[in-house]
Amino acid sequence: MSGTTSRDTADLWKAALVEIERPSSPVARFSAAESLAMDGGASLGPWQLAYQTYGTLNADRTNAVLICHALTGDQHVANVHPVTGKRGWWETMVGPGRPIDTDRYFVICANVIGGCLGSTGPASTDPSTGRAYGLSFPVVTIRDMVRAQAALVDRLGIDTLFCVAGGSMGGMQVLQWAALYPDRVFSAMPIATAAKHSAQNIAFHEVGRQAVMADPDWRGGRYIDAGVRPTKGLAVARMGAHITYLSEAALHRKFGRELQAGHAPSFSFDAEFQVESYLRYQGVSFVERFDANSYLYVTRAMDYFDLAADYGGSLAAAFKGTKTRFCVVSFTSDWLFPTADSRAIVHALNAGGGPVSFVEIETDKGHDAFLLDIPELFATTRGFLDAAARARGI
Repeated sequence: MSGTTSRDTADLWKAALVEIERPSSPVARFSAAESLAMDGGASLGPWQLAYQTYGTLNADRTNAVLICHALTGDQHVANVHPVTGKRGWWETMVGPGRPIDTDRYFVICANVIGGCLGSTGPASTDPSTGRAYGLSFPVVTIRDMVRAQAALVDRLGIDTLFCVAGGSMGGMQVLQWAALYPDRVFSAMPIATAAKHSAQNIAFHEVGRQAVMADPDWRGGRYIDAGVRPTKGLAVARMGAHITYLSEAALHRKFGRELQAGHAPSFSFDAEFQVESYLRYQGVSFVERFDANSYLYVTRAMDYFDLAADYGGSLAAAFKGTKTRFCVVSFTSDWLFPTADSRAIVHALNAGGGPVSFVEIETDKGHDAFLLDIPELFATTRGFLDAAARARGI
């Protein structure tokens, strides 16, 4: 169990609040006249996206790779996180000489709209009231996130992205990019994802949201105004979600039924087992950097995602005639987004005439495998991008 104290957590959250309003990363700001039209009918403006870039954009502006982050990720892909001090969440994949090589590609990653690390979200100040938006912030969809990213890409002067890549919720954004802007995406890598959120996954998300909202300190979403935070509810939500990111085999290999200390039970409700201590640590460390209302918003965005529904119930229609080159990746032990979900995407691309390759990677590390040291994933990514680069002449 981590030695993090409630005071440490409070101090880190103060740092996170600074990042929400005045992020240390670059920010693309859009005026009220450049409002973001959202699926729910709202028009958001003014608004902003915080983002990071790595590498150099070439003279032809043809080497840009957009990374789309997962549910609780952010823009800090390959740099030290300004709040936690931890390494970037995809440093295994992105960087000089890495599969997504920043010596070769210009990499962009933005914190999603509705997020909590510099992009406009429920913890941001509503200019009409001078208070945090809270639940008055409009509900966000994956398509809203992608429209906001497209505005950022426009602001950066990039017409076509060489590749859009991401896992989990990031993979949903990849699929939405390819469907919404087919002429702007040369290649796409949706990893450990699906074209729609399953009933089981919606159910898991609802349990997490209810945990947050049941915390007395949630205050109907107005906890920032009250100077409190629903840390217990958010930590429980994270604990429950984190179980879904792993596999039974991974949990058994890492922890089994090992006790936290000694060889005899204490007959209490403390964190007796190592797996309990691990989950509590995950919960505590998560609340240091993430806003509870943002958790509600981004989980709901995933729940609403159903790409086929936007095309008359036909996923193939979403990709009909696409020229985007796809590499779809799944993991054998991922029960959150099982291989069947990836195969459905591949079948739809085949039916729509899209160029697609598919790799199912054997691993017992579960859904989170896309974030871990998986040599086959690295080789697949490098090979796919190398081939796409040759085809594009970069």
